Amino acid sequence: MLPYTGAMNTLSRRHFLLVAGSSVAAASVLAACSSPAPNPTASPAVPTSTPTPLGPPVWGELKSAVKGTLLLPADTDYAAAKLTENPRFDDAQPLAVLEASSAADVAAALAFATKYRVPVALRSGGHNYVGWSAGGAAGSDVAPSLIISTTTLTDVTLSDSGTTARVGAGASLAEVYNTLGSAGRAIAGGSCATVGVTGLTLGGGVGVLVRSFGLACDQLTGVEIVTADGTVHQASSTNDADLFWASQGGGGGMMGVVTGLTFVTQKAPDVTTWYVEWPWSAAAEVISAWQTWAPSADNRLWSTLKLLGGETHQGNPSVSVSGTWTGDQTDAALAAQLAPLVNGVTASPDANKSFTHSYLDAMMIEAGCQGVDITQCNTGPNGKLTREPSSGTSNMAYVTLDASGISDLIAQVEAAQKVSGMTEGGISMDALGGVVATIDPAATAFVHRAALFSVQYTATFAVGAAPAPFDAYVRTFRTAMTAHWQNWAYVNYADATVPDADTAYFGANLARLTALKKQYDPNSLFTQPQSY
Repeated sequence: MLPYTGAMNTLSRRHFLLVAGSSVAAASVLAACSSPAPNPTASPAVPTSTPTPLGPPVWGELKSAVKGTLLLPADTDYAAAKLTENPRFDDAQPLAVLEASSAADVAAALAFATKYRVPVALRSGGHNYVGWSAGGAAGSDVAPSLIISTTTLTDVTLSDSGTTARVGAGASLAEVYNTLGSAGRAIAGGSCATVGVTGLTLGGGVGVLVRSFGLACDQLTGVEIVTADGTVHQASSTNDADLFWASQGGGGGMMGVVTGLTFVTQKAPDVTTWYVEWPWSAAAEVISAWQTWAPSADNRLWSTLKLLGGETHQGNPSVSVSGTWTGDQTDAALAAQLAPLVNGVTASPDANKSFTHSYLDAMMIEAGCQGVDITQCNTGPNGKLTREPSSGTSNMAYVTLDASGISDLIAQVEAAQKVSGMTEGGISMDALGGVVATIDPAATAFVHRAALFSVQYTATFAVGAAPAPFDAYVRTFRTAMTAHWQNWAYVNYADATVPDADTAYFGANLARLTALKKQYDPNSLFTQPQSY
């Protein structure tokens, strides 16, 4: 599926959510279990050569071939089904939306698309900064398409032992956390409730427990994926191992349509969430202290550094560090872990708070769904969360910033105060290291194992506002910082303007990914901007 975008809600919500105690309500601003089959399960094969189209698509053929729901523009539910999580792409008019009920439905849709040469767009969670899963939004460089959606495949099933979880490709992170956490089990993933687990995992999967658990893709043990020829593969490290490797960080929408995933789980830990904020005048010292401390801290400590401006930050921008701790759940233990950061800044913090939660409660707080029924932890008609337009792009940082780099970063954050209509904009740096760095960059498709932290530049704005000024802000910010961090980027924060994007996303793993793309999709059925 297509890469996820990260949180669609206001970037500063973790300020409130991480430290939420019982008296603080979280704000809204996140198939049965089976082992992989020993051999691929064959579906009716799509011809390996592209046939001459028979004429306009006969949508009735596809409707009769699937058990899921096919929605055309004249259908009542089409208008809702076509929406992604980013309102800026609501103008998209896809040719049709197939809400697939199984891998067989996906195979039928691919055969139909091949027969009539219909472009396809793939969707699980519907998060994508550049709108590629919208199926033809203005400015996305994607033609009106047949959307193959797995959003109804939401089952999350634990094995009898609880050590593995089978997850439908359309499950949101909130749904995964709810099922696993309720059973005392855990995986690590992102912090936005509505992000799909599939897009997160296929691009790597940075999250709030990443330094102790590893990336989401590191916890993956199997993937059900339908390739362009209609074959349903049960890929793992021992079966269709190349496809499995590519599914561990090679990006979504490249090799096939994922319909299910299997993860190894761990016993759910207690989690302390914490938050430290300083006056803006201390920003340079905070950056300097954090960047040398965070990637090499105890593996059980994860943190994110945020510098944010915009209309929600009157006067000066904000600078804060927040995170999670899964070690000794005492105030003294956490204080000892944070001491190098706090002592590295001359100014005293304006706030320094922490709260201990169960894994499930911590993940729901991260998702913005504390106290919200899981059926309402979404942006749907009955959901409690709100869609918000956003722009974003990224870097992967392999080096710490010198004084010049820190100065450039601060200047770009301060520039957010001058962008009219920007709700919030700035930079978020998520610590890597820990377990992530112990895995060889060639062992999975996710190549950025040695990066110190991932970098996300984001801007949010009002529904209906023209996105151009906000796109320009995040991309100008990235350009300024690429002079210090080079051109490396994270595929899950896709940006159509990243130069030599495939190399930026995949580095030394690009050659193998390109060869596998030619093997499994020789006629480029799965095409999208930046597809290798």
